[in-house]
Amino acid sequence: MDLEGYAAHLISDHEKDARIKLKEKIIEFKRIEEQEADVFAAAVLKETEAALAVKGDIFEYKKSGASMGKFGIGSRGSGDFYVHEKIGHVIGKTTAILDSSNLDDSGVVALEGNPDYCVVTVDGMHSRLSAFPFLAGFHAAKAALRDIYVMGAKPAAMLSDIHVADDGDAAMIFDHLAGISAVSALSEIPLVTGSTLRIGGDMVIGERMTGCVGAVGAVHKESLTARNKAEPGDVILMTEGTGGGTVTTAAIYSGYEKAEDVVEKTLNIDFLIAAQALLDSEEKLHTRIHVMTDVTNGGVRGDAYEISKEAGVRLVFEDSALIKCVDPTVSEMFEKLKIDFRGVSIDSLLVICPPDTAGEIIQTVENAGVKIYPVGRVEEKRAGVFDTALISGGAEKEFKPMFREAAYTPLKKMIGEKAPPNFDEMKRGIDAAADSAIEKKERIVRRIQNRKC
Repeated sequence: MDLEGYAAHLISDHEKDARIKLKEKIIEFKRIEEQEADVFAAAVLKETEAALAVKGDIFEYKKSGASMGKFGIGSRGSGDFYVHEKIGHVIGKTTAILDSSNLDDSGVVALEGNPDYCVVTVDGMHSRLSAFPFLAGFHAAKAALRDIYVMGAKPAAMLSDIHVADDGDAAMIFDHLAGISAVSALSEIPLVTGSTLRIGGDMVIGERMTGCVGAVGAVHKESLTARNKAEPGDVILMTEGTGGGTVTTAAIYSGYEKAEDVVEKTLNIDFLIAAQALLDSEEKLHTRIHVMTDVTNGGVRGDAYEISKEAGVRLVFEDSALIKCVDPTVSEMFEKLKIDFRGVSIDSLLVICPPDTAGEIIQTVENAGVKIYPVGRVEEKRAGVFDTALISGGAEKEFKPMFREAAYTPLKKMIGEKAPPNFDEMKRGIDAAADSAIEKKERIVRRIQNRKC
């Protein structure tokens, strides 16, 4: 419960009983005496009114008119991808080898006088796993390491950031760290630092937890694999995936009768094992791979879209082959719950490579104990055909992200996957807000620089 947000809403509506309503919410959540709750409510209103009264360039921002939820931000679909492109636009082109403008899994920077590049990434925990801190930590850690590996890099260290709301039990921190540390122990990648704070300090009551896991690694500049390196004639391979935070969330919140079996399946580091095997191979197979990525952002159809856009190529997938890339226990759940596995994260390693390298990659990964299958091919883009295509039942159809990832909980199914009717209008608002943020950044930078003159 965000007391500050609630108070701001009451103030903007000129609610006469704002203090009483706030007090009732505080008593409901905090279970404290009425007198203490009344003083608490008065303080919240005072601070909120003070914040609302502050005006000026550095305090205000141009609103887009599009909320996070309505625009699908964080829902791994076309709305989310659009905003991620705008994030790169606001940051601008940097001196990095790869940055946010490249839509890759990690950022890459050169190290002066060093043949290796430094690779940096961060992954947020699944927002619905707040009540399951160990699982949240485990899957966030695994996701961060995945993002380092898919750049052709070896992870060197992890870091964590944990935020728990005011009423959350302190043990949530330890359980979350235990999940991260479990991945650390299995992968032998140390967790070296982090931060722990409350969400919103005293202003947010309840037990919600959020956080992220970051990772850093190194890659020789000749071994870097990025999404823009896919070439016509390449083949596409994928390992069998069991899913991570998304699959865990689907199993738990759908009330699936075999939820425990599914979640148990997700507790592995198969992806990391497969990637490490490629990096450690005597043939240095990772240097012959054009693209590696983890099938997460909106499922394989989301990754296909991003790779096609970045590399300027056409990707074609065989649906009958893709189905093999989902663990049978997880696949059974997808089928029973009517979840489209093509549109959700399945924790699979996707490799794009020349045909003459595919056999060695398959053998190396399978020797490491992980299943891997050919699932498609890369072609030149051509007018009149889909940039990303799925062959099913002998017919080719467009294979692109929906507005949101495939719905995998009852609430997500209720909200649906279709874009809202005013999507284009919201996009214009997003564009204007991003441009305004860039102008503000440049204005403040000039102001600070001029102080030195």
